[in-house]
Amino acid sequence: MVAIGIVGCTKVTEGTAAPDTNVAPAYRSSVSASVSASSVTSSVRESQRIASVTTRAIRTSCDTLATTSKEAIDKVNAFVAAFNGGKNTGPAEGPAIDALNASASAVENSYSDALPGQMRDAMNTYNDAARQVANAIGTHASTGEFNRRVDRLNDAKTKALKMCVG
Repeated sequence: MVAIGIVGCTKVTEGTAAPDTNVAPAYRSSVSASVSASSVTSSVRESQRIASVTTRAIRTSCDTLATTSKEAIDKVNAFVAAFNGGKNTGPAEGPAIDALNASASAVENSYSDALPGQMRDAMNTYNDAARQVANAIGTHASTGEFNRRVDRLNDAKTKALKMCVG
């Protein structure tokens, strides 16, 4: 035999339900302040994230420029030393051309979407100038033309590197 029992309590509260109008405005203000604080915190975090991504993009491109341009300039200087010494420049031409083009390509490939436009423009100016010096060496441009292109390369590199540190 199974006994089933139902036990329960029932108490009815009498009266009419009504909001506490004295507390409601404070509650609304509290909720509104909480939503605003949450929004500000999210905005600050997003700004910090964007700044971090931008800093990383700049550092990557600047490091690439600094390291690859040094090698390229060293190879160009070896070419110039051979030229100024009245030696055969042939053995120095290929390495200088390759280093200049490799530097321009490496810098170009270091870009990300987060790299600021002004920085990208300065890097592109360097890339173009490096390729123009490589072209001057490869086509045996006149000494005056070669020197003009080297001056543009040096100016472009200096400007881009100054942007990297400032």
